[in-house]
Amino acid sequence: MGRHSLPDEYGAGAADPRPRARRRNVAIATVLVLTVAAGTAAAVRGGLLSFGGSCQDHAVRLEVAASPDVAPALRATADHARKNNITSDGRCLDVSVTARESYKLTDALRSGKKSDVQVWVPDSDVWVQRVSEDSTATDVTNAGNVAYSPVGVAMVPSAAKSLGWPEKTYTWTELAGATMTSDRLKLGAADPTRSATGLLALTQLSTAAAQAKGGDTQAAAMAKALSQRTSDSDSQVLDTLPRDSSGTEQGNPKRNQALILSEQTAFAHNASADSGDGLDLFYPKDGSPQLDYPFTLVDEPRLSTDQSRAALRFMTLLGESEPQKILRKHGFRTDAATASNALVTEAGGRSPQPYAQASAEPASAKALQETLGMWTITVQSARITTVVDASASMTEPVPGTDQSRMDVTKASLLQALATFTPEDEIGLWKFSTKLDGDKDYRVLVPTERLGDRKGGGTQRDKLSAAFSALEPVQGGATGLYDTTLAAYKAAISSYVKGKFNALVILTDGVNQDPGSISRSSLVAQLQKLTNPERPVPLIAIAVGPDADKEEVDQIAKATGGSGHQVNDPSQIHSVILKAIVAAGSQS
Repeated sequence: MGRHSLPDEYGAGAADPRPRARRRNVAIATVLVLTVAAGTAAAVRGGLLSFGGSCQDHAVRLEVAASPDVAPALRATADHARKNNITSDGRCLDVSVTARESYKLTDALRSGKKSDVQVWVPDSDVWVQRVSEDSTATDVTNAGNVAYSPVGVAMVPSAAKSLGWPEKTYTWTELAGATMTSDRLKLGAADPTRSATGLLALTQLSTAAAQAKGGDTQAAAMAKALSQRTSDSDSQVLDTLPRDSSGTEQGNPKRNQALILSEQTAFAHNASADSGDGLDLFYPKDGSPQLDYPFTLVDEPRLSTDQSRAALRFMTLLGESEPQKILRKHGFRTDAATASNALVTEAGGRSPQPYAQASAEPASAKALQETLGMWTITVQSARITTVVDASASMTEPVPGTDQSRMDVTKASLLQALATFTPEDEIGLWKFSTKLDGDKDYRVLVPTERLGDRKGGGTQRDKLSAAFSALEPVQGGATGLYDTTLAAYKAAISSYVKGKFNALVILTDGVNQDPGSISRSSLVAQLQKLTNPERPVPLIAIAVGPDADKEEVDQIAKATGGSGHQVNDPSQIHSVILKAIVAAGSQS
């Protein structure tokens, strides 16, 4: 932007721009002033800048793409500019505002194709960051923020009342937990890969959960539960609310009584004629992340001097008195640190909900990326074959219990099975030695979609029965190496694109088949079979004190997977979930 002088700050009918206290905007403004001061002064002396009066010749036309929630307010501001002859360098502003989903324009800009817009106002800077991080993407420049809206959890009045709204306050994990433990209270959200609201909230949830013991597993479980109730966009998630207060609608399992929403979305919903009783809004007491609506120049080096200066003029206009009123009228905060009581009330908030407290610290790029990785893996349909050790040593008792290793393993596998959706594909093998002729393994349930129905039950029913029926083989040894190689070959040959493909092997001992391949040969063959374009990580879990953690780790890492040690088989469920998250974040 340094090659352009700053546009005139006052056009006909314009009010003084409001002071900006935010550090980022102050820094940007300072740079602009320092770099363009000489050019501006020269332009004024030369009569090129007009600070009022009528328009010159032709208006400067700007194409603005904006997030659908803020587009109406920007369009109204553009109308205000036309009606009041707001000028840039003496030429009227002719601003055309088009509503574009932020994620869609992000994808278009990342492709590097020439854009048809000069200005982009997404709902969050996370989209600008995503474009900026791509070296082949179109150039984007964040010039400041034009509005704000915190993210909270909105509920239908009956659900909010059951949780003690407005007097009782909750953290993010407490709110999410309340919706996971009640059949009458379901939480919906927009897809975090397509919605900044969903991504910022899930990142906040994950960060909060990670502070507790077992937090990674808890966060993944919450993501898995939330994934089954997501919508493509913030506007579509509102369609999942009960349509009326009847028992049929309120009890409909496809309806959500609670939604992760921005304050502005709740405001707009409550202001609509058909919103009924409206929504009550919880502001989590551990901080609400904020949508921050960055005013972004698109491919700035390509813009003409008139376009660049007009764009900055439109940005300064948005900070003036009348446009600020327009933004507040549409439910936006115009200052990151100030909350209007009237706006909060219309959005469904009320004291003592902490709507005026400082917003949550912005999530780091690393935290956002980790959350997206976790989401992709826990939400993406999985294709997983589980291979369970059925050697005689699985009859050994688990210390402190009256159950065997196999008993506890079966219970943990059944618990893990409950976390998968009907779209997931799960199968089961067992192994010992010489189970099927010379083979050390046997396929009990082929890997198929859990929701598929054959005969009298579903694939999930078959797996539940097979898990429950697992028993150790009397006198059986551990045929680990041959089984691992055969199962991995089967997994890669049946690879399904678009799913998270993995192989899970549980063993309580070291390889005991003297006629099998060696460990070094197994590792070499696994490395040769592995294809980064079609990843199938091996998740190997050593169960009990007799298993060799170093061995399973070496075998698993040959495929890009991971080895784990658990002395208590009841931990298997948590370890599988954590390993899946770790594998997905690396893919």
